[in-house]
Amino acid sequence: MNLVNETRNDVVILYVKEERLDAHNSAELKSAVQKLFEDGKKNVLVDLKDVRFIDSSGLGALVSGFKNAISHQGNLKLSSLQSQVKSMFELTRLHRVFEIFPSSMEAIENFQ
Repeated sequence: MNLVNETRNDVVILYVKEERLDAHNSAELKSAVQKLFEDGKKNVLVDLKDVRFIDSSGLGALVSGFKNAISHQGNLKLSSLQSQVKSMFELTRLHRVFEIFPSSMEAIENFQ
């Protein structure tokens, strides 16, 4: 899986550079997010602007990351969802669980 991370204002932005987040690669995302929290990071933003498709495995990896954030007294937020991915969050009602922002910049400002 192609993941790129950068830090801005104490927020680790994890860019998912894949068109699909599914059973094939979701375990890598799950472990990358888990490692960030285990390494003491408190604010993690997952930017999904390149993801055009997400399945239940991808959603499960993000839910796992969210639970991990809570257990480490941290925050996990999402940004830049394409319409098909956003529809999956609405269909599964996960848009009520996650804080989702139109852009990374808006999400970063919300961490402050």
